[in-house]
Amino acid sequence: MGKSKIENLFDIDRRILVLGIARMADSFGNSFLIVVLPLYIASKSVSGELFGLTETLITGFILGLFGLITSFFQPFAGRLSDRFGKRKLFVLLGLAIFTIANFSYSLAHSYTLLMLIRSAQGIAAAFTITASLALVSELSQHKNRGKNMGVYNSFRLIGFGLGPLASGILVGNGPYNIPLIGSIDGFVASFCLASSAALLSAILVSFLVSDPENTEPSKKKMKIRVTSKEKGRLLDPIFALALVTLIMSFGFALLAPIETKTNQRLAQGAFKFSLEFSALIAALAITQPIVGKASDRYGRRVFIVIGLICLIPIILAEGMVTQPWEMITARALQGISAAMVFAPALALAGDLTEKGQTGSQLSVVTMAFGLGISLGSFLSGYAVRFGYVVPFIVGATLAVIGVLIVTTQVPKNVDDSD
Repeated sequence: MGKSKIENLFDIDRRILVLGIARMADSFGNSFLIVVLPLYIASKSVSGELFGLTETLITGFILGLFGLITSFFQPFAGRLSDRFGKRKLFVLLGLAIFTIANFSYSLAHSYTLLMLIRSAQGIAAAFTITASLALVSELSQHKNRGKNMGVYNSFRLIGFGLGPLASGILVGNGPYNIPLIGSIDGFVASFCLASSAALLSAILVSFLVSDPENTEPSKKKMKIRVTSKEKGRLLDPIFALALVTLIMSFGFALLAPIETKTNQRLAQGAFKFSLEFSALIAALAITQPIVGKASDRYGRRVFIVIGLICLIPIILAEGMVTQPWEMITARALQGISAAMVFAPALALAGDLTEKGQTGSQLSVVTMAFGLGISLGSFLSGYAVRFGYVVPFIVGATLAVIGVLIVTTQVPKNVDDSD
């Protein structure tokens, strides 16, 4: 059977394309909630026990709970998919939980229920992220793993970037009259659309994705190392790549928590801020497949090092710009530099994983990405009181540390780690 036009366009296994498209639909639905949930809470649709917190704090806690839960569960979810050797099954399990949880928001009118649903989403994400990335890695070879990781991540990021834009429109234009159902407000419409996106993802994966023929159940104990077993290196290479990924994603999160101060500093409104926020995601999505493919040919580590070196002045510049166009430019350059880190780091981690350990060992890198987002958000919101530029100084300093980690702890070639 010949390749489809889209397979020829990307020169990639159909199953990886479908996983990317499925994750795009899933991310589209999930990113809705970044915008919708705070508005839903502020609309007084939710009541009940605040657990001694203000409405603002509990909203932040509910939003942040997703990242904490999914980061905590990822190694266990990865280990389960290794243990059973069924990647597709765990992707579908996560998407099924997402489908139910996303719809359940329309029935939840207490903070307790919101926290339970958000926790369920975090567990679902742990299954889909670890199993789908393991599947992409196992469907790849060393010569194309960077490109495959880049294409997969780009689709996911496109969905993540489009979700918040669409959600604002959907909420703002409600209520809607639905045949046979009646009138529903913008919130219910958003939750239903998010649920439908997860269901569509599950259908695509169910019919168009299959596990690699050579993936078998693993009886090995989970091996997640922090220290290296090789002389001359302190850190295990996969753990070192996880630290670098954390540093990269830390820089992502510095802008969002200080939106109000950024708008005041740059004399701008919400629209220009959304352009600044989206510039990074757009640049990252466009650049990842290109960089990933180049890393297959020229090596992974060189791109990671160059990307981190570029992040140092770019992140620092974001704390010093005074015009919106300067921030948009800096964020776009940050996205390009981050792409040089992210796709090659995932590919190199995939190169280094042991047979029967792909899910659990790759989960260290994906877990680090989520933790970096959470830590960056927390630090930025706290450190900005000492000066607008301070969070960005911290982010640039961490990028310097990232360069040192890669150059001293990560092998140039896979064979160097054997």
